[in-house]
Amino acid sequence: MRQIISLLLLFMAGSLFSQMNKIDYVEYDLDNGLHVILHQDASTPIVAVSVMYHVGSKNENPDRTGFAHFFEHLLFEGSENIGRGEYDSYVESAGGTLNANTSNDRTFYYEILPSNQLELGLWLESERMLHAKVDINGVETQREVVKEERRQRIDNQPYGSVVQESMKRIYKKHPYRWPVIGSMEHLNAAVEADYKQFYKDFYVPNNAVLSLAGDLDINQAKIWVEKYFGSIPKSTKEIYRPNVVEEPLGGEVRDTIYDNIQLPAVIQTYRIPAQGTPEFYAVSMMATLLSQGNSSRLTKSLVDDQQKALFVGAFPFNLEDPGVTIAFAICNAGIEPNDVEASIDAEIQKVKTELISDEEYEKLRNQIENDFVSSNSRVAGIAESLANYHMYYGDASLINTEIDRYLAVTKEDIMAAAQKFFTKDNRVVLYYMPKPVEQP
Repeated sequence: MRQIISLLLLFMAGSLFSQMNKIDYVEYDLDNGLHVILHQDASTPIVAVSVMYHVGSKNENPDRTGFAHFFEHLLFEGSENIGRGEYDSYVESAGGTLNANTSNDRTFYYEILPSNQLELGLWLESERMLHAKVDINGVETQREVVKEERRQRIDNQPYGSVVQESMKRIYKKHPYRWPVIGSMEHLNAAVEADYKQFYKDFYVPNNAVLSLAGDLDINQAKIWVEKYFGSIPKSTKEIYRPNVVEEPLGGEVRDTIYDNIQLPAVIQTYRIPAQGTPEFYAVSMMATLLSQGNSSRLTKSLVDDQQKALFVGAFPFNLEDPGVTIAFAICNAGIEPNDVEASIDAEIQKVKTELISDEEYEKLRNQIENDFVSSNSRVAGIAESLANYHMYYGDASLINTEIDRYLAVTKEDIMAAAQKFFTKDNRVVLYYMPKPVEQP
């Protein structure tokens, strides 16, 4: 009875918390199709200026992979009115910071500025959208930057190719099968016209969300948004969206990768539903159950109790199309990968056959709520979340209500998701092994 009351109190507290911390915003479209979202928060004199473009690696030509990520770099090269390398100096001189990131589904640019520099941020992003320098000089410079990034993050990083090697086996047709960073051969083979076409196709107002959050005046922000973005022409061409449906994997895929590592690793990749679907929330909560925190199931079992693994984890990819969950473990010295794999399978099997306890369920819900609140604890996070929810779901209000979708997941839902998706015929298993020592 005490456990039932605890769960009811937790649910009530979560709902009350959501109401007390509701994020208000204003949203509208410009005539050119640019979607604008404005959130006012005067608690700190800073503002986040962000633009999210609905283009990621999945929108690329299979013979020209890596373009979305490449443009994340290229579009800091300058514009018709901004000299090469001056994006950084404008923002830093104003006391701000800036960055960008690319995923399989979208590219995101943002500046964090003192609130009296909002107009500067809007000008910089409008220049990126309308007047970016896309020429051979910038292309040649950024090719070398991206090559070095690939060497550091993938080629020369222990276990750095895990996602790349897993995705190209779990997907047979879908463009998620190639890495976000793409192919250096494709980038080298591309000519200036290829890059200009990509910019023309995707960096258009009707393929973007402008999201502002922080210490701003809504009415003044609207005036400046119209001033800097209103005259940018919309694209009359249909934005390319791949429409690829994967057939069932058709049986377990197994392989061995030899890497510059000292300890073997086991990587299991399972196909899962797209983000936003009811089953995705159950799969996401299952990953949290397995691997988040020192008392998570995989950590407690494989690292603490059995001491078979040095490090373990499980994480779902939040993808617009059906994605994956990757579960992994780095083996302790002297432990064979098949032994570690059996222990991972045993923990997954428990989720498939035994309902989690009320205590564990309550802890899981607390973790989910904490993650949800933390993601929106800064103006940059709020700006990004608002843009994400509009772009992927067409509903920015989910910034206040998506937590309810997680909290609606039952113990039975988690068990059902485990049974449906975490099966051997729906997975790729990779053993990462140290490269054999070459004899002199």
